[in-house]
Amino acid sequence: MFVDKTKIYVKGGDGGDGIVSFRREKYVPMGGPAGGDGGRGGNVIFRVDEGLRTLVDFRYQKHFKAPRGDKGRNKSQHGANAEDMIVRVPPGTVVVDDDTQEIIADLTRQGQEVIIAKGGRGGRGNIRFATAANPAPELAEHGEEGEERWVVLELKVMADVGLVGFPSVGKSTLLSVVSSAKPKIGAYHFTTITPNLGVVEVGDGRSFVMADLPGLIEGAHTGIGLGHEFLRHVERTRIIVHVVDMAGTEGRDPFEDWVKINEELELYNEKLAERPQIVAANKMDMPEAEEQLAIFKEKVRDKTSRDIDVVPISSLTKMGVQELLYKAMDMLEQLPEAPEVEEVAEVEERKIYRFDKKAQSQSEFTIRRENEMFVVESEAIEGMLKRLQMNSHDAILKFARTLRKMGVDEELRKRGATDGTIIRIGEFEFEFVEGSSYY
Repeated sequence: MFVDKTKIYVKGGDGGDGIVSFRREKYVPMGGPAGGDGGRGGNVIFRVDEGLRTLVDFRYQKHFKAPRGDKGRNKSQHGANAEDMIVRVPPGTVVVDDDTQEIIADLTRQGQEVIIAKGGRGGRGNIRFATAANPAPELAEHGEEGEERWVVLELKVMADVGLVGFPSVGKSTLLSVVSSAKPKIGAYHFTTITPNLGVVEVGDGRSFVMADLPGLIEGAHTGIGLGHEFLRHVERTRIIVHVVDMAGTEGRDPFEDWVKINEELELYNEKLAERPQIVAANKMDMPEAEEQLAIFKEKVRDKTSRDIDVVPISSLTKMGVQELLYKAMDMLEQLPEAPEVEEVAEVEERKIYRFDKKAQSQSEFTIRRENEMFVVESEAIEGMLKRLQMNSHDAILKFARTLRKMGVDEELRKRGATDGTIIRIGEFEFEFVEGSSYY
């Protein structure tokens, strides 16, 4: 089964929690804090594997979650970092963020890797919060949550030569003649609905990969017919072999077919108009093909200034097929090895909010009222609240001091907050206490 587009969920591993711990050695009567930091969560990494040719595996597994980092340990020992989750993808895979539609990565080379979802940092243990004023803090952080997102994977077939043309012009037959590939062949339109790949042995020790791509129709660049499902694969081919039914067996004009297909390619991607192209004038064993070929060559010369080779062939009798292969191979050897790929979008670095002066300086917040409740909204404050383990007196004091330094409590008083007023921040609710150093 050939699958070339799918949507999956990825999540980096959460960081391990820091812990509160104290030294308990003999002969150390006043042991200080010894709680270690949590380990980093694993990343979700996509790695290119040339052994894969389709995204079919992602049809059956759509969720990928990296493991969580270990908790911190006593005696100031850090928790172990989690191992990264490696997800193998075929060459030619484009990774797109489902929410923003930005391209995260364009993976083309064997072994190429990219981090799709970063693991969270580990939380700090209480050894990190010791100060002269509080040498034995009962304070630690939760591990940061791993990054999570839905991504769309699109496979653009990586082939040296791509066969394009209207339906039923003989593309699949040609591929079956020159390679060991066994594409479906039939006397009706759209026999091929997914790309077929075959390795072509030229006969002099050289070889290349050829793709039989589904037939185009007019309006394909707008999505008509197989539309974009086909056109994205053409972007990866280094050479286009344009197969034309020179006998006009279905009453169509060979030259008009050639013009329409080229227009569809250019409308989809302007760069395809500059892609090296060979015209395979197929079905030359049919009556009137020779006459049509002469007219075709003359019209092509008048239509374009590009030097386009027109090779008469017959996939049925194999006439001219070897010459076509030699021309394609010679052209490939003159082209750069690496295919053109799109730029990879920069992945925005996430903000990490810790309990320090930098976090306190992020003083942007908003306060709104919901009936008798005040709601404080701030990315920095909510981030700190998620990190802090709010199960100790030290943690509550730390959080309250941070809000006071940011000016939150002063603003609440101005808005009318008094003793007993409920304050909501993120998923937490607190009771405002006037004159106290904490909520």
